[in-house]
Order: sequence, then C-alpha cells, then structure tokens
Amino acid sequence: MLKNIDPVLSADLLWVLAAMGHGDDLALVDANHPAEKIARATTSGRLVRLPGLSMARAARAILSVLPIDDFEPQPARRMLVVGDAMAIPEVQTQVQAELDQALGHSEPLAGIERFAFYEAAKQAFAVVQVGDPRPYGCFLFRKGVIAGEAG
Repeated sequence: MLKNIDPVLSADLLWVLAAMGHGDDLALVDANHPAEKIARATTSGRLVRLPGLSMARAARAILSVLPIDDFEPQPARRMLVVGDAMAIPEVQTQVQAELDQALGHSEPLAGIERFAFYEAAKQAFAVVQVGDPRPYGCFLFRKGVIAGEAG
C-alpha cells in the first residue's frame, strides 16, 4: 500500500498513468467494449482490468492522479449512443460528475460516434476496462501536464 494513493489504482495502472506523456489518451471502457483487440493496437499494447468496479469509482481513482489536458479543446470524450446522439446515459452522467469534481469546474464530455471512438481508442496509450456492464461507459481522457520546478 502507498500513502495518499487510491487503493483502486493497481501497480499496472499506476505504471500506465505515469508512463503516459502530455497529450496521450487513456481509454476507460466498460465490460462490453472489445478491449483486448483495441488494447493491442494502442501505444503500450496494454490492457488493465479493474473488475468489480463501477465506472464512476474507476474514474474517480484515475482522475485523482491523472492531470487532464487544458491546452486542447475536448480533452475528455465519451461514446455517443447509437441512434440518439443527444442521449446521455446514467453511466456518462456519473463520470461527468467525477470529472467535474476532479477538475474543480465543469468540462463537458465531448461525444464521439461509436466506430470513431474505437479508432480513437486504438490511438490511446492504453486501455483500462472496468467490470461495469452498462453500455456506453466508454471514455477517453487526454493527459495534461503538472507544472513545477526542478528540485
């Protein structure tokens, strides 16, 4: 165990989050997502599984350590509902709340069509698959920077 680190963040997940660079995307997906196939195409080729967690709980843990890019528009994206692009399922509302809480302000999730989401996820650094079975629980988070001084 580590101090001040959410226990949901496994060693594999912490490695992925630390290894990502500014502008890299993390695909956070539900149990229905073709995660094995998509993960093989990512930069790292890694799939990290978080079974037994809700999407909101996984997002909260990840967002507790992952800075979100504030240099580009739409750093946080969601998969659009097929046939109803205006629909926002409960799982997406819950993740939106976690994102807003982590940022301290509202940053609306931009929508991406299903197959465009799959292609964008292949360009991500890695895929994190949560055991949440609710459809459309698929998100992309772009990593930002933490400004500081050398020690």
